[in-house]
Amino acid sequence: QVQLVESGGGSVTAGGSLRLSCAASGSPISINAMGWYRHAPGNERELVATITSGGGTNYADSVKGRFTISRDNTKNTVYLQMNSLKPEDTAVYYCNADGLANPFLPFDSWGQGTQVTVSS
Repeated sequence: QVQLVESGGGSVTAGGSLRLSCAASGSPISINAMGWYRHAPGNERELVATITSGGGTNYADSVKGRFTISRDNTKNTVYLQMNSLKPEDTAVYYCNADGLANPFLPFDSWGQGTQVTVSS
């Protein structure tokens, strides 16, 4: 079973930066896409950014130019660098990954979530 552990959330003032990390444990055989989603009170969970195993990226329009997703395949870890944070970025951020785990079974895992709070 592949588990995802997030870290790096916290509280910042508007204009500040945070970097989220998410590491996959459980020795996955391969990881396809990894991504970040967020859920703010009163809203549905929304995609923030995704990255493929080859490095292709996709961003929500609301974070383009401010957030950068990257991954280290040697560490099975995905990162989200968040700059120029706005109060509307306040949410619980969740990591997601899918791929193949032992014994050659597909997985689609979610992290426990990390709170990001941006004050004005």
